[in-house]
Amino acid sequence: MTIDFINFTPFFSLIGGIFIGIAALLMMVSKGRIMGVSGILSGLITMERKADWMWRISFIIGTIFGPFLLIFLFAKPIEYQAVSGGIIFWVAGVLVGIGSALGSGCTSGHGICGLARFSKRSFFAVAIFMATAISTVFIMQLINGV
Repeated sequence: MTIDFINFTPFFSLIGGIFIGIAALLMMVSKGRIMGVSGILSGLITMERKADWMWRISFIIGTIFGPFLLIFLFAKPIEYQAVSGGIIFWVAGVLVGIGSALGSGCTSGHGICGLARFSKRSFFAVAIFMATAISTVFIMQLINGV
Protein backbone atom coordinates (compact mmCIF):
# COMPACT_ATOMS: atom_id res chain seq x y z
CA MET A 1 0.00 0.00 0.00
CA THR A 2 1.35 3.43 -0.93
CA ILE A 3 0.66 6.95 0.23
CA ASP A 4 -2.09 8.74 -1.71
CA PHE A 5 -0.01 11.81 -2.59
CA ILE A 6 -2.92 13.45 -4.40
CA ASN A 7 -4.94 13.69 -1.17
CA PHE A 8 -1.95 13.85 1.21
CA THR A 9 -2.13 17.07 3.22
CA PRO A 10 0.98 17.40 5.39
CA PHE A 11 0.50 21.13 6.02
CA PHE A 12 -3.09 20.79 7.24
CA SER A 13 -2.15 17.67 9.21
CA LEU A 14 0.62 19.61 10.93
CA ILE A 15 -1.74 22.50 11.75
CA GLY A 16 -4.34 20.05 13.08
CA GLY A 17 -1.71 18.33 15.23
CA ILE A 18 -0.57 21.66 16.63
CA PHE A 19 -4.16 22.58 17.54
CA ILE A 20 -4.68 19.19 19.22
CA GLY A 21 -1.47 19.71 21.21
CA ILE A 22 -2.55 23.20 22.26
CA ALA A 23 -5.97 21.87 23.29
CA ALA A 24 -4.33 19.12 25.37
CA LEU A 25 -2.06 21.68 27.03
CA LEU A 26 -4.98 24.01 27.79
CA MET A 27 -6.96 21.11 29.28
CA MET A 28 -4.04 20.18 31.52
CA VAL A 29 -3.38 23.78 32.58
CA SER A 30 -7.01 24.78 33.12
CA LYS A 31 -8.51 21.57 34.52
CA GLY A 32 -5.49 19.51 35.52
CA ARG A 33 -6.98 16.71 33.43
CA ILE A 34 -5.82 14.54 30.57
CA MET A 35 -7.57 15.20 27.24
CA GLY A 36 -8.64 11.59 26.74
CA VAL A 37 -12.01 11.27 25.08
CA SER A 38 -12.92 7.94 26.69
CA GLY A 39 -12.29 9.32 30.18
CA ILE A 40 -14.19 12.52 29.46
CA LEU A 41 -17.17 10.63 28.03
CA SER A 42 -17.23 7.91 30.71
CA GLY A 43 -17.06 10.59 33.44
CA LEU A 44 -20.07 12.24 31.85
CA ILE A 45 -22.04 9.00 31.59
CA THR A 46 -21.25 7.79 35.11
CA MET A 47 -21.40 11.31 36.59
CA GLU A 48 -18.29 10.42 38.52
CA ARG A 49 -18.12 13.92 39.97
CA LYS A 50 -21.27 15.94 39.48
CA ALA A 51 -19.42 19.27 39.73
CA ASP A 52 -17.51 18.82 36.47
CA TRP A 53 -20.25 17.82 34.01
CA MET A 54 -20.34 21.23 32.27
CA TRP A 55 -16.83 21.13 30.79
CA ARG A 56 -17.31 17.48 29.83
CA ILE A 57 -20.52 18.17 27.91
CA SER A 58 -18.92 21.25 26.31
CA PHE A 59 -15.98 19.13 25.15
CA ILE A 60 -18.24 16.45 23.64
CA ILE A 61 -20.48 19.03 21.93
CA GLY A 62 -17.40 20.79 20.52
CA THR A 63 -16.02 17.48 19.27
CA ILE A 64 -19.27 16.67 17.48
CA PHE A 65 -20.09 20.12 16.09
CA GLY A 66 -16.55 21.40 15.43
CA PRO A 67 -16.40 19.88 11.93
CA PHE A 68 -19.74 21.49 11.05
CA LEU A 69 -18.30 24.85 12.09
CA LEU A 70 -15.34 24.31 9.76
CA ILE A 71 -17.69 23.41 6.90
CA PHE A 72 -19.64 26.60 7.56
CA LEU A 73 -16.58 28.86 7.88
CA PHE A 74 -14.80 27.57 4.77
CA ALA A 75 -17.94 26.80 2.72
CA LYS A 76 -16.40 23.49 1.74
CA PRO A 77 -17.40 19.99 2.84
CA ILE A 78 -14.90 17.80 4.65
CA GLU A 79 -14.07 14.94 2.32
CA TYR A 80 -13.86 11.48 3.77
CA GLN A 81 -14.17 7.91 2.65
CA ALA A 82 -15.93 5.44 4.90
CA VAL A 83 -13.78 2.35 5.32
CA SER A 84 -16.50 0.12 6.71
CA GLY A 85 -20.18 -0.08 7.28
CA GLY A 86 -22.88 -2.39 8.53
CA ILE A 87 -22.03 -4.93 11.20
CA ILE A 88 -18.25 -4.39 10.87
CA PHE A 89 -18.73 -0.76 11.90
CA TRP A 90 -20.62 -1.72 15.07
CA VAL A 91 -18.31 -4.61 15.98
CA ALA A 92 -15.28 -2.33 15.55
CA GLY A 93 -16.89 0.30 17.79
CA VAL A 94 -17.55 -2.25 20.53
CA LEU A 95 -13.99 -3.58 20.28
CA VAL A 96 -12.57 -0.06 20.55
CA GLY A 97 -14.73 0.55 23.63
CA ILE A 98 -13.55 -2.69 25.24
CA GLY A 99 -9.94 -1.83 24.39
CA SER A 100 -10.30 1.62 25.93
CA ALA A 101 -11.68 0.11 29.11
CA LEU A 102 -8.99 -2.57 29.32
CA GLY A 103 -6.22 -0.10 28.46
CA SER A 104 -7.40 2.46 31.00
CA GLY A 105 -7.76 5.04 28.27
CA CYS A 106 -8.03 5.70 24.57
CA THR A 107 -5.61 6.67 21.84
CA SER A 108 -6.02 10.37 22.51
CA GLY A 109 -5.35 10.03 26.23
CA HIS A 110 -2.38 7.70 25.91
CA GLY A 111 -1.05 8.83 22.54
CA ILE A 112 -1.25 12.57 22.93
CA CYS A 113 -1.15 13.25 26.64
CA GLY A 114 0.46 10.12 28.07
CA LEU A 115 3.42 10.10 25.69
CA ALA A 116 3.94 13.83 26.25
CA ARG A 117 4.26 13.07 29.98
CA PHE A 118 6.68 10.18 29.27
CA SER A 119 4.27 7.69 30.83
CA LYS A 120 5.55 4.10 30.56
CA ARG A 121 1.98 2.79 30.68
CA SER A 122 1.01 5.04 27.78
CA PHE A 123 4.08 3.99 25.79
CA PHE A 124 3.06 0.33 26.05
CA ALA A 125 -0.60 1.13 25.38
CA VAL A 126 0.30 3.05 22.21
CA ALA A 127 2.61 0.23 21.10
CA ILE A 128 -0.29 -2.21 21.50
CA PHE A 129 -2.68 0.18 19.69
CA MET A 130 -0.27 0.46 16.77
CA ALA A 131 0.48 -3.28 16.60
CA THR A 132 -3.25 -4.01 16.64
CA ALA A 133 -3.94 -1.41 13.93
CA ILE A 134 -1.18 -2.75 11.68
CA SER A 135 -2.35 -6.34 12.21
CA THR A 136 -5.97 -5.38 11.50
CA VAL A 137 -5.07 -3.63 8.24
CA PHE A 138 -2.95 -6.62 7.19
CA ILE A 139 -5.73 -9.12 7.98
CA MET A 140 -8.42 -6.99 6.30
CA GLN A 141 -6.28 -6.71 3.15
CA LEU A 142 -5.86 -10.49 3.12
CA ILE A 143 -9.59 -11.00 3.55
CA ASN A 144 -10.52 -8.41 0.91
CA GLY A 145 -7.79 -9.53 -1.51
CA VAL A 146 -6.13 -6.11 -1.75
